[in-house]
Amino acid sequence: MNRPVPEPLGPGQESVWDYPRPPRVEPTAEDVEVWLGGVRVAASRRALRVLETSHPPAYYLPLEDFEPGSLRPSERTSWCEFKGAAAYHDVLGGDAVARHAAWSYPRPSRGFESLRGRVAVMPGAVDRCTVDGEVVTPQAGGFYGGWVTSRVVGPFKGAPGTSGW
Repeated sequence: MNRPVPEPLGPGQESVWDYPRPPRVEPTAEDVEVWLGGVRVAASRRALRVLETSHPPAYYLPLEDFEPGSLRPSERTSWCEFKGAAAYHDVLGGDAVARHAAWSYPRPSRGFESLRGRVAVMPGAVDRCTVDGEVVTPQAGGFYGGWVTSRVVGPFKGAPGTSGW
């Protein structure tokens, strides 16, 4: 399959087609929040963004930036060719439970050690996620955990017909 044509950039935007593979991890001072069950379950200005070709950024928040009791270990696991074995967590907020809605890398692969002690959240599994007050659109497809904001342009992997990218 041919590489898709990147969408044109506007002022202050970045293209996911300029992100590297393997992914790059970078710190951000953006105000990142996660809401579930009508309550804020996480807030951070110390997140890391994982940037990978064709994917909107995934945000990893320090574990201590989640409200106490808002994460519960889940039985689900997965494997990333770059980051290693992922452990999943249920997210709890108010009276709501979002099963397997967050993941972490307890023993990340070499080059991704900065993800240890951090948790990413699937924005489509919770009430909302925000970056600097902007409500995030979840990456399409339900498998990837990218956060689409006005800052990034695609097209993004995850939608039907993109599995070969």
